Amino acid sequence: MAERGELGLLPRQAGDEKPDTPAPALPLTASGSGDAAYITNATAADRVIEPGRALALADFAPPSLGAGERLVRLAYRLGVPGGVLRSPFRKAPRARLLATVENPLPGQRAAGTALRAGWLAVCGGRLALGDLDYASKTITPPFERALHGFRWLDDLAASGPRETGTAIAERLLADWLEAHPRPGKGVAWSVGNTGQRLLAWLIHAPLILSGHDKAFRGQVLAALDGTARWLDRHVGKAEDRLGEVAGWCAIVAAGLLLPEGKPRRLYGEAGLLRAMGELIGDDGGVLSRSPLAQIEAIELLVRLSACYRATRRDPPEAIPAMLALLVPPLLGLLHGDGGLSNWQGAGGIEAARIDALVAASGVRARPLREARQWGYQRASAGPPRTATVLVFDAAPPPLARHARHGCASTLAFELSAGKQRLVVNCGGAAFAGGAIPVRLAQGLRATAAHSTLALDDTNSTAVLINGRLGAGVDEVEVERRQVVADAGRRGATRIEAAHDGYAPRFGLTHRRILLLRDDGGELVGEDQLVPSGRRGKRGKVGFAIRFHLAPGVEPYLSEDGRGVALALPDGSHWQFRSGARDDGVGVALDDSLWVDGQGRPQATKQLVISGMVSRGGGSFPWVFKRMRDV
Repeated sequence: MAERGELGLLPRQAGDEKPDTPAPALPLTASGSGDAAYITNATAADRVIEPGRALALADFAPPSLGAGERLVRLAYRLGVPGGVLRSPFRKAPRARLLATVENPLPGQRAAGTALRAGWLAVCGGRLALGDLDYASKTITPPFERALHGFRWLDDLAASGPRETGTAIAERLLADWLEAHPRPGKGVAWSVGNTGQRLLAWLIHAPLILSGHDKAFRGQVLAALDGTARWLDRHVGKAEDRLGEVAGWCAIVAAGLLLPEGKPRRLYGEAGLLRAMGELIGDDGGVLSRSPLAQIEAIELLVRLSACYRATRRDPPEAIPAMLALLVPPLLGLLHGDGGLSNWQGAGGIEAARIDALVAASGVRARPLREARQWGYQRASAGPPRTATVLVFDAAPPPLARHARHGCASTLAFELSAGKQRLVVNCGGAAFAGGAIPVRLAQGLRATAAHSTLALDDTNSTAVLINGRLGAGVDEVEVERRQVVADAGRRGATRIEAAHDGYAPRFGLTHRRILLLRDDGGELVGEDQLVPSGRRGKRGKVGFAIRFHLAPGVEPYLSEDGRGVALALPDGSHWQFRSGARDDGVGVALDDSLWVDGQGRPQATKQLVISGMVSRGGGSFPWVFKRMRDV
C-alpha cells in the first residue's frame, strides 16, 4: 500500500496470479484542507484520529514443539499413519470417540422443529425430507451447504430432547452415507463441506451414535475415520481459504477426539495457523471482506476450542489470539439494534446470533472503527440509547480468488438511529436459492443494490458469475478526521473516499464525503464526480444516487421534489434533502427490497437522486437530519 498526498491509498491487487501477501497496515489520517464548502475549516486544535496498534498475525508463531514432535509431524505429513507413529508394535485401537463435546453454538429452534416435522428449512426456503434426492441437479447452493455440511444437526439438537431427535439424525445420516458410500468429486466432497461435516459429526456424536443399531454405529465410526483420512490428503486442494480453514479445523478436531490422534493434531495445528494467516489481514478482517465469512471463521475456531476443552487440553496460544483479531471487525459492522449490516452478500443477521457467537468466543472488545484491509469505516455519534451509527465501505472489492459472493458496493453506506435502521443495502446474494430465487443473485450484487452512486446503470466493478468480480475499482483513497462542522463549533467525524471504478469507461472518479455530527442528529453528504484525466471527455452521462430505506421506514416526498420526510417505526422522524442545483436533478421514490438474516426478502423503498451530469464533473450534496426523537 502507498500514500498519496494527504489521502490514504487502498489499492486492489490486479491479477489472480500475484501472490496473496497481506499489505502493511495503512494509517487513515490527514492533516490539511480540502473540506467541502459547507464545512468550517478545522483548526490546528482539531484532533486527527490515529489508528491504534492492533494485534497482527505476525505476532503469533506456530506452537513450539520439541525435536521429537517436529519429526512426528513431518512423518505424518509424508503419509506415515498416526497409529504407526504412536504405537508401532501395537494392534490398531478400535474405533471410538475419546470425549463428548459440548456444542458451543446452539442452532435455530424453529429450523429444528421443521426438521422434526419433515422439512429442511434453509434461508427462508423449505425442502421436504421425503423428496430428498442427493443426485438431483436442482438442489440450490444453500441447501447443498446445509445437507453436505450437516449444519442442520445444530438445529435438531436445539429443538428438543436428544432421545427424540436421534432417529431423525440417524435416518438422514444413513441416507447420506448410502448416497455417498466412498469419497468422490463434486460439492459433497469439497474440502469446506467435508470439514464442516466432520466437525458436525464429532460435536454431535451423541445424536448420531446413540441408537441401538451396533452395525450402524460401526458404519458411522468408520465414516468418521475415513473422512479424517481423506481430509489429511486433500485439505490443500480446498476451493478457497475459508474452505481450507474448515478442513484444518476438522483435522485438528479428529486428532483430539479419535484414537492415536497426536500426529494428526500436530499436523493439523501447523496447517491451521498457516491457513488462517492466508485468510485474514492484519486488522483481523477476512480478505473476502464478507461478514458471513468472518462469522464462519469465528464459528470454526469456537467449535474447535470446544473440542480442546472436551479433551482437557489447552489450544495453541494463536487460536484465542486469532479470535481476538476476528471479533472486533465483525462488531464494527453492527447497527444499534445489535444486528449485522448488509455487505458482500450478507443479510441482516439478528442480534441474538451475533451475541451468542461473541459470547462463545470469549472475546470482549470494542468495535473496530477504522479497518484498513477489511475496508469498513464505522462512526457512532450521540447518546448511547439513540446513537447514530454509520458504516461505510471505503475499500476496493475483494479479489476474485477470495470472493464467494462479491458485490460492487464501493462507497456505499448504511445508517441507523438507535435501534432503528434508516439507510441499508439490499444484501442477501449469499442466500439466493432459498426464499430468494437464484436468478436474483446477480442483481443483489450490483452497485444499484447498494446505497451509493452508479453511472449509466453500470457497476463500479464488473459482477461476474459464481460470485466473482472483474475489472473496475482498483484503488480507493480514504481520509478520516475530526473537524469542526459549523460556526457553532460543533464537532463531527468526516470521512472522504474516492474510487476509480468509472474512470476507464467515463473518465470520471467518484468521490464521496460524509460528515456525521457528534450529536448524531445529522449526516451531511456530498457525491462528487471529478474528471480523472487532464482532458475531460465531452457530453453527458446518466447517474443515480440510491439510498435504500430499511423496512418500516415510510417516505413522504415534498412538493418541490427535493426533500423526503421519513417516519421510522419507533415514532422518530428524519428528513432527507437534496441540495443539487440543476433543475434536471430531482429526488424520486422507487421500490426496493432488504434481505434479513434468515434469507427472507422484505419489500421497502429507496430514494433516488438521478439526472444527467457533464463529463466535466459535477457535485451533488444531500443531508439526513433528525427532526424528532421518540
